[in-house]
Amino acid sequence: MSGNNIEKNPAELLKEIEKLHPSDLAHSLKKISKKPDDFIFVLKNLPEDILGDVILELPEKLREFAYNELSIEKLTDAVDELESDDQTDILQEIEEVNEDKAKEIFDGLEENDQEEINWLKRYEEREAGAYMQTELFSANVNETISHSIEELRIAKEEKELENIHQVYIVDDDKKLIASILLEDLIIFDYKKTYKQLIDEYEPNRFRPYKVNDDEYIKDVTKQFEKYDLSVVAVVDYRNVLMGRITSDDVLDVIEDSATEQMYQLAGVDDDFEHDSLVTTAKKRAMWLFLNLGTAILASIVIGFFDQTIQAYVALAILMPIVASMGGNAGTQTLAVMVRQMALGEIDIENSKDAIKKEVFISLFNGVLFAFLIGIIAYFWFNIPLLGAVIGLSMIINLFSAGFFGASIPLLLKKYNIDPAVGSTVLLTTVTDIVGFFSFLMLAKLILL
Repeated sequence: MSGNNIEKNPAELLKEIEKLHPSDLAHSLKKISKKPDDFIFVLKNLPEDILGDVILELPEKLREFAYNELSIEKLTDAVDELESDDQTDILQEIEEVNEDKAKEIFDGLEENDQEEINWLKRYEEREAGAYMQTELFSANVNETISHSIEELRIAKEEKELENIHQVYIVDDDKKLIASILLEDLIIFDYKKTYKQLIDEYEPNRFRPYKVNDDEYIKDVTKQFEKYDLSVVAVVDYRNVLMGRITSDDVLDVIEDSATEQMYQLAGVDDDFEHDSLVTTAKKRAMWLFLNLGTAILASIVIGFFDQTIQAYVALAILMPIVASMGGNAGTQTLAVMVRQMALGEIDIENSKDAIKKEVFISLFNGVLFAFLIGIIAYFWFNIPLLGAVIGLSMIINLFSAGFFGASIPLLLKKYNIDPAVGSTVLLTTVTDIVGFFSFLMLAKLILL
């Protein structure tokens, strides 16, 4: 049976469970979800050791549906199989759907799991601690390598640990001292203690990558990108080892951040998929209302030159070209600046070079397209000076697009306003007004 038929046939899908990754199962369930009975049938028959992972891969609406339809016993068993960070995430989501159900599931977990979940729930969503898992491979500095490897073997057999990359070395107070990759660990003398091993090498040989539990998660993602990390240790203010953050969680944060920026630049709320039609329409209407105001301002500018436009009808035909080119050039600059600011590559202190670069690019394109549109306008309307007017206006507007497209996000950031939220509307206002005003003013001065 083909993969496509398996995706559409619940019974066949369940037969192929062992061959499919949880994300593949979630992909199939999204297709089956149009038939709620089939969707729940598959979920109820999934083994508990993969059910939680599958649910976490589903879209939010389907997760909520699953939480409502699955029994407390089934969800408790599924949560019990997850790592601490995923346990916390899924329980917090169930709380939002059914608080009583979440409490019963929590009460059904082992005491150790309950303590870890309560600990992780203390952190705010933006803090690194909210994304860490407490399961990790650690060893005391006075412990022998052979003893710790035996403990790792037992933990793996009992499926208590997954995705282990290194062993974290701690002292008697659980303070983090070093981190040793497993691929390096296997070449050392197993009879030695970790202290003996560390003392044999230079101080930075086993320096651990670590972040504080109250550090902003966006700053943590920058470290993952900068140092190409797969995992990072999480410590508290005393340097006590708390847990670890793995690359899969960081990738989710990066994806969510990029999606949020994209929506905000478009003036769309990132929760629009889950809001009602009326709520979504109201949120978008607010942005459209603001845009209407800026459009009226641009129209007022045009109204100042009504006699000029009457004298040269060609101006009305060419005006949209100037505004459109400025708007597109500004959007290009804006997208680059907001993205680089989000990645930490540009801030207010080192912004001058970035602004100069964007202004130069805009001026270069302004001169290039001024020459092209100038020739087109000349042959189109057979008015030599009209080509000069639109060409000069093109240079002015693309210059302003580059300058303000680079400056507006930085200015908003300075006043603690998210650059992705308000930049687009402000930039559109500038390019429209500057474009229309420069074009019509130059026409009035040169042509009349």
